[in-house]
Amino acid sequence: MEKNNKATREAYGEFLVEYGAKRKDLIVMNADLSGSNKTDGFEKAYPERFIECGISEQDMIAEAAGIAHSGHVVACSSFTMFAAGRGYEIIRNSVAHTKANVKVCATHAGLTVGEDGATHQTVEDIALMRVIPDMTVISPADANSAKELLRQLFEMNGPAYARLSRSGMPQVYEMKEADCLELGKGRVVRKGNDVAIIATGLMVSTAIEAAEILSKEDIKARVIDIHTIKPLDKDIIVQAAKECGCIVTAEEHSVIGGLGSAVAEVVAQNYPVRMSVIGIKDTFGESGKPAELLEKYGLTANDIVAEVRKLKNSIID
Repeated sequence: MEKNNKATREAYGEFLVEYGAKRKDLIVMNADLSGSNKTDGFEKAYPERFIECGISEQDMIAEAAGIAHSGHVVACSSFTMFAAGRGYEIIRNSVAHTKANVKVCATHAGLTVGEDGATHQTVEDIALMRVIPDMTVISPADANSAKELLRQLFEMNGPAYARLSRSGMPQVYEMKEADCLELGKGRVVRKGNDVAIIATGLMVSTAIEAAEILSKEDIKARVIDIHTIKPLDKDIIVQAAKECGCIVTAEEHSVIGGLGSAVAEVVAQNYPVRMSVIGIKDTFGESGKPAELLEKYGLTANDIVAEVRKLKNSIID
């Protein structure tokens, strides 16, 4: 894993320009944040296929549904708080219920929005989106995987939600490795049978770092990237439960309704084992540097290590 930090929103912007050359039916919509969510590159390359909706997220999503039903694939973008928050009812009724070919690509997710504070740090969006019927939900681990997963997301027909970062994320995948990713299928990024650390988004690189620390204690941790929250790869989770005997999940999201909840549902129904869920503990964030916030809210490699130790000790007891 390289410390070649690049935000997944940057990868999204690059993807749109590249993909737009191939898909003449691609329409990109924005709600007054094209510079921030990196859709400005598409605007410059294909101005006739770019629609600026202004500060009107609900209207943007409703328009996107209509345009999609006229035979287009539509990407609509805003900050996660505005896309998933303000747009929820429109996403549910106009996009998902009608099976519109709309990809809601929400940037600035999680605590690492940083100084913008609690009002902009969306830690509820995975829970909101994964409960909507027929909605595909992805949370890429790095820029390389984001491009490949977005390609697959745009190739499929139907509603989808992509969770993208503001801050740079360490490189987990080489480009050739990212090409092997498959939508709806988790990926083992580090082998081990003593504990399974199942992570998504930014926390995948953190989980790998934690596994390195644990290896010095002779604890071999399996690290699994669940880049697709829905549909969830149940097989890889059940296999991890059977072969590792305990699971720790890690996400830059609330512990309520996110990856940890989704994994717990699978484990409880198929192969119960001891579990711990690392995430934001039913609280709002606050203004601060991303690294400081991750430390304050218990989302570091050391926090994962401590949780693994506690879990392993409870099994021994």
